[in-house]
Parts: sequence; structure tokens; C-alpha cells
Amino acid sequence: MSAQSLNTPLVLTRRRPRLAELAFNFAIRACVFFALGFLLALLAFVVYKGWSRLDSRLWEGMPTARKSRIDTAGVQSAILGTLWVVLTTAAIALPLGISAAIYLEEYADNRRWYNRILELNIQNLAGVPSIVFGILGLGIIARAFGLGFSVITAAITLALLVLPTVIIASREAIRAVPSSIRHASLALGASKWQTVWRQVLPAAVPGIATGSILAVSRAIGEAAPLLMLGAVTLVLFNPDGFDSVYTTLPIQIFNLIKAPFDGFQELASAAIVLLLAILLAMNALAIFIRNRYAKKW
Repeated sequence: MSAQSLNTPLVLTRRRPRLAELAFNFAIRACVFFALGFLLALLAFVVYKGWSRLDSRLWEGMPTARKSRIDTAGVQSAILGTLWVVLTTAAIALPLGISAAIYLEEYADNRRWYNRILELNIQNLAGVPSIVFGILGLGIIARAFGLGFSVITAAITLALLVLPTVIIASREAIRAVPSSIRHASLALGASKWQTVWRQVLPAAVPGIATGSILAVSRAIGEAAPLLMLGAVTLVLFNPDGFDSVYTTLPIQIFNLIKAPFDGFQELASAAIVLLLAILLAMNALAIFIRNRYAKKW
């Protein structure tokens, strides 16, 4: 090879994208814009429909079935019922889910058949439709255990629903912690539990918190399991205990939508806006925690 050929710069030619690639990119972008446009149009319609009811009456008034009282009606019992159910769900699901994740990641031996079956069942339960958990809650928790159609029944059912999500998210957060941190802690004389409690868990808290918030936000918006648990009745009082009758915002919206009068439709739209605001706030909090406290190893 001559010296002149060695000094000749190489010319890189860029391959022109094929027509199929251009068509595929256009189709993908068109689908995204269509979906976002449809969602924005739906949100705009809901806000416009319920704008007149987005005031203090929404959270101060009680639901009603009478057309003459619709102007002063609200969804206070549904808001407090949602708080009762969701907080109880979080108190049940989060400790169990995080503890299960710690066991599976730090202590479980994958060579044991029962640990492999446990992991397989967790993966499968994450894809089970929510209505199946409602049937399970109705047949076992409400009737077999005799807990009835109460707050604790709904909370246990929703806890079973979100438990696989909490476990999977917590396992991913724990798995992301480098093994060098564990090895260094053990080399300094710490026990296995001290390493997990003082080194691994603090480093995994951002990921665990993000997954837990997203799981709880899913529980807030669930209606199908609660329909099976008798939450469709009109509740005109606030729940006062775990054995109390309850209703939630998704169920209250379901009841209001069925009413034929415009006043009920406006109240339902306002309740939808309130529920969406709560869900968006929780998802924004999860994103903030992930971006603010996540560590890059």
C-alpha cells in the first residue's frame, strides 16, 4: 500500500433510511400524538364538565340520591373512605412486600424448589386481573373469614392486589445496590442482618419508595375489586373504623355516572378531576424521589 493511499482521508457514506423505516417512524409518532391528543381532549372535557363543582362543596358535602339536593352534594364520605382503605392497604402491603423482597434477594437460596415456586407465583400474580382479587376477597375474606363488606376486607384485598408490585419493585431496588458494599460491610465484621439493615436498605430506599408509591396509587384508582365487595351502595356517613361500611372515589364516580341528571354528571366529573389530581400528585412524588435521591453506582 502506497503512502499516498495511507494519507487519503476515508469518506464515510451514510446509508439513506429505507422507505419502510420512514413509514414505521411516522406510524409510531402518529400513534403517540393520537393517543396524547385523545387523552388531552378527554381531560379537557372532564374539567369543563365539572368546573362548576370544583369548590368546597365537593369535599364538604355528602352524596345524595335526590335531584333536589344535588347542588349541595359532595363526595366527603368517598374521600374519607378512600383514605381509610388506602392507608390500611399501605400498612398491610408495604411491610409484607419489603420483607419478602429482602428475604428473596438476601437470604433465599434459589436452588431450593420452594423459593423458585415462590418467585414464579409472584411473577404470575403481578399479571392477574384485579377482578380476580375481588372474587378472592368476596369468597374467602368477606365470607369464609366473616369480615363482611368492611374497610378491612377492602384493604386486605387491595393489599393482595398490589403486593406483587411492591415485591418486584423492592427487589429491583435492592438488587441495584452493588455487591461491594455488602462485601465491605461483612469484611469489617458486621453480621448479615446489620449489613442489610444499615447498608443495603438505606441505599435502596429511593427505589423502594418509588415502587411503593406507584403501587399505592394503583390501589387508589381500583374499582373492579371493590365492586365485588359490596362498595356500590350509597354511603351517607364517614367510616369510623376497620369494620365500618365504606365507599371510595372510584365507586362513587361509578354511581354518579349512572344517574340520568346533569347535576350528577357534573359532580361525577368534578370527582374525576379530584381523583386524577391525587393520582398525578402521587406519581409526581414518585418521579421526584427517583430523580432526587436515586444513586448512580
